[in-house]
Amino acid sequence: MSQSLVDDPAEAALGLARPVEAGSGSGSEPGRRVDVRRLLRFVVRRPGLLLSIVVLVLVVLASFWPDLFTSQDPLKGVPSQNFRGPSGSHWFGTDELGRDVFSRVVHGAQLSLKATLIAVLVAFVVGGLLGVVAGFVGRWVDDVLMRFVDVLLSIPALFMSLALVTALGYGTVKVAVAVGIASVASFARVARAEVLRVRQAVFVEASRASGTRWYSVLGRHVLPNAAGPVIVLATLDFGSSILAVSALSFLGYGAPPPAPEWGTLISDGRNYLANAWWLTALPGLAIAATVLATNRVARALDGEWSRQP
Repeated sequence: MSQSLVDDPAEAALGLARPVEAGSGSGSEPGRRVDVRRLLRFVVRRPGLLLSIVVLVLVVLASFWPDLFTSQDPLKGVPSQNFRGPSGSHWFGTDELGRDVFSRVVHGAQLSLKATLIAVLVAFVVGGLLGVVAGFVGRWVDDVLMRFVDVLLSIPALFMSLALVTALGYGTVKVAVAVGIASVASFARVARAEVLRVRQAVFVEASRASGTRWYSVLGRHVLPNAAGPVIVLATLDFGSSILAVSALSFLGYGAPPPAPEWGTLISDGRNYLANAWWLTALPGLAIAATVLATNRVARALDGEWSRQP
């Protein structure tokens, strides 16, 4: 049995009502399969993007299931095997206490990724909320919030993170919160710009003219259509947050030793660069690979996918 449904008054105002048949969910399956094939073709044609996705998948797996990659204890050292170079038994060598560096990098991914996710979430929620309120409400609310955002933008992010983590105290979560607050301004700016763009669209004006309440307009039209660029910014900010969290850990603000945070590993290894280069180079390579992979995926989401026929 078929019935004509209008999902929203805005669609009725624009003449966009279309029949929807009950039980016609299978009709969308061909389009879904086409989208999957298009996605696979898009990824396969870009070896760099495919490699970046593989790197990110490995980092996520290492964060949640480190035992998949190593069975060695990252905190247990064998003094007789200290300063061993990379080999088959120790892929990243050993440190000054005989601890396996590869194991410490793998287990350190959990701490670094946890801090990065918290930082991105704080920036996304707080910055996105400020931008949505400023763009949707407008008037003096927009002026006040944007002046506050301008003040945040005038302070370098790393300096602000240092000031905040000094006030909050040491620790992985506090470092993550400090990095997230330092990134709020960029999210607020992007969210506000997208809300202003969508708010002036024809379908939003039609929805308002038809008497739809403001919270329905915001939830059904503005937020879904403004979220894309903010999500892409979150992907880009993921790489920047890894660098910021690692930098603060390098300076000693992260988890206390012997926690194997990536920044802490580099800091500990800098004293032995002359005779044990791998203590700094290989953890640094892990950070660089993760950041570059994140940026490559974000670039694909930002423009390459939308330009595909």
